[in-house]
Amino acid sequence: MIEKKTLLTIADLCVTFPSPRGDICAVNNVSFSMGREKIGIVGESGSGKSVTGRAVLRLLPSYAGVRASQISFKGKNLLDFTEKQMRKIRGRQISMVMQDPKYSLNPVRTVGDQIREAYTIHHKAGKKEARQKTLDMLKAVRIRNPEQVYGLYPHEVSGGMGQRIMIAMMLIPDPSLLITDEPTSALDVTVQLQVLAILDDLVADRGMGLIFISHDLELVSSFCDRVIIMYGGQIMEVVDAGDLHKSSHPYTKGLLACLPKIDGSRDRLPTLVRDDAWLKPVQDPVNGGVVS
Repeated sequence: MIEKKTLLTIADLCVTFPSPRGDICAVNNVSFSMGREKIGIVGESGSGKSVTGRAVLRLLPSYAGVRASQISFKGKNLLDFTEKQMRKIRGRQISMVMQDPKYSLNPVRTVGDQIREAYTIHHKAGKKEARQKTLDMLKAVRIRNPEQVYGLYPHEVSGGMGQRIMIAMMLIPDPSLLITDEPTSALDVTVQLQVLAILDDLVADRGMGLIFISHDLELVSSFCDRVIIMYGGQIMEVVDAGDLHKSSHPYTKGLLACLPKIDGSRDRLPTLVRDDAWLKPVQDPVNGGVVS
């Protein structure tokens, strides 16, 4: 049963990046709210999916311009938080699994030490307790021989195991919201299903909220409760996952039509048609009005 109480609210989020030709708007006027449910965010590369997730945790570079009317978590506006306060939110309250564990894990430290550190930063615990919590977390993400894996370095594990280790690291502080950025994109289909099953079980058991960022429409529609479709830094529509194939928006219909089907026609797949008319002018969420 999905909890209806609001966990996260984003209102009028805009993110810009400087360029020689002026500021580039990567996210424009994005607004949505969620409870303890699984929300999928899908769209093409460059549509603003990852930038939206990173903006919530202030993980964007210092030169990024982030403006919003509200980014509220559990009723508290994160826009009012200092950097010191945000450090208590990151990991402990909101965690984010990055796309490729090879670039997220420290190559010169064992995976066990890195997961244990994620626990001790947010909980007062001795080495023995932290080690046991780490082993329990490795078991929870279905890693066999956790004692052996505890002492391995990132280069000694497979891609699928590396992704499980990242999930374990992000979940060991016991956050209320998990943001996953393409957590299965580099994995083969069998391992993808295993990782999704782990996420599904952990989210349900812990009563968490999940933001699942992905390119895979079919995967998101079968895994999530609701789906946000983004294009050009803006939300085109928000639909229940079960109704995704009934969508009437031309962009969503175009994305679905581009998916190959085993029992479908042998004709060439259609080319995705984009229309700038779908996009709204860039808005200033703080001062109001259109940004030139």
